[in-house]
Amino acid sequence: MGPDVPHAGAGQAYGTVIAVVIVLGLIAWRNRKPRPLRIERLWVRPVIFAVLIGTTLSASPLTVSVESVAIFALSLAIGAGLGWQRGRLMRIEVHPETHDVTSSVSPLGMLFIVVILALRIMLRGAAMESRSALGVPAAVITDALVLLLGAMVVVQGLEMWLRASRLLEAARLSKGPANGPGSQPPLVS
Repeated sequence: MGPDVPHAGAGQAYGTVIAVVIVLGLIAWRNRKPRPLRIERLWVRPVIFAVLIGTTLSASPLTVSVESVAIFALSLAIGAGLGWQRGRLMRIEVHPETHDVTSSVSPLGMLFIVVILALRIMLRGAAMESRSALGVPAAVITDALVLLLGAMVVVQGLEMWLRASRLLEAARLSKGPANGPGSQPPLVS
């Protein structure tokens, strides 16, 4: 492996960073305005992610040891915490008269995504370079990152569903506008 090998890795890292910046730009552009939120469909994305994660993890045998199980449990717990926080950062509104539910990503939520993606890219790069990070096989680290992502997506959907359901129920229970149409602001969380 000649001197070109380090440059190939650096080129791949730059390509990944450029791809992430483009994707985040598209996401930010798409989320400029609030989008309709279908509460009854919030289960679809977590199920799709669970199937993808199961497929990804079953493609190669899992390394099972005390350390790997502890790392997997920790990654699930961290992913759940990050997902809950990410779900809380989503702005959800319910129109008081029509009960239409919309959601939008807050700027803090977008920053949260950037930090998580950057952390994942750095950790994956470090795990692949050393073949063993912190004395643990790189496969365990990458599997833990997959579990972290899965837990984050599932718990984010759960938090959004709970909050949107509460807001929709509150809008349905309210008496309506006091001074005619348009006088009541939307319920926001």
